[in-house]
Amino acid sequence: MAAMTGLVKDELSQLPAGRTCCRRAEISALLRFAGGLYLVDGRVVVQAELDSGLVARRLCREIGELYGHPARVRVLPAGGLHTGPRYLVWVERGGGSLARCAGLVDQAGRPVRGLPPGVVSGGGCDAAAAWRGAFLARGLLSEPRGLCSLEVAAPGPEAALALIGAARRLGVAAKSRQVRGAERVAVRDSDAIGELLGQLGASAGALAWQQRQLRRQAPATTIASFETANQRRIAHAAATGVARVQAAMGLLQDEAPGASAGRGTAAAGASAGVAGRTWRVCRPADDQGRRCRPAAPVVGRRRPARARDGAADDISDGQPRTTRRRCEHYRTHLRGC
Repeated sequence: MAAMTGLVKDELSQLPAGRTCCRRAEISALLRFAGGLYLVDGRVVVQAELDSGLVARRLCREIGELYGHPARVRVLPAGGLHTGPRYLVWVERGGGSLARCAGLVDQAGRPVRGLPPGVVSGGGCDAAAAWRGAFLARGLLSEPRGLCSLEVAAPGPEAALALIGAARRLGVAAKSRQVRGAERVAVRDSDAIGELLGQLGASAGALAWQQRQLRRQAPATTIASFETANQRRIAHAAATGVARVQAAMGLLQDEAPGASAGRGTAAAGASAGVAGRTWRVCRPADDQGRRCRPAAPVVGRRRPARARDGAADDISDGQPRTTRRRCEHYRTHLRGC
């Protein structure tokens, strides 16, 4: 039995006795969802198998006080699909009378598939008592980690529909689904689960559920803080890049890219080379604490043109003389950075 399920069942099993109609509705739902009718030597025997000793003692006490029939409890060891002990409550003497009074059979002796008519058409207190008995019998409350759910295994579709109607009268939306051939009534909304636990009488369980929900929502705040930190890093990096570009433009002054618009093709190529090396000059020192030296200037080579009138001296190594001088001037500035 899960931690939250055991906590809520222990609290519900220790609630004080309320009105007689509510006690009858709770016993009827508990016997309907956890029990069955058996014939032993021609006599009707009412049995209920539970997973909590407190719930078993509460059922025995209520049967004796309301209907006057003695009930016995037998402890079944853990085994098979059950990891914990099971408690078997049965009434042998006067089982037929108890079945009629609890609404398990009608006046003609035929089994009732759903809940008794008095519980189905009762008020809000009867609906809450029916849900309390059904949860004590076959309820399961999952931990609020993944998908939140409060489920009750129903013995049939008629009992599931009756439980859904009782939840509707309490203002809670419940749905029925079939899992491995068994009907289950489930409440999926986290706020609805907390409200339903409060109406059943498990105030401490509802408070624990809300606290665990708050702890579950804590990682969302952490993710939001991570996203904010990333945005701050991006903004800081952008501002640093702008400052470095402005410092480089201040060093180059008139020789900065764009200041020589309208000059020859060679001058434009040299300015583009200087602009391409700006990031290398302004980037921080490497891991050894040394500043990375700028790479050699990258200037687009131009195919030498035919010399006219002995003007071959103007071209050397595929670069105009004015371009070489300008590159040497840029290299001198860059080494001083």
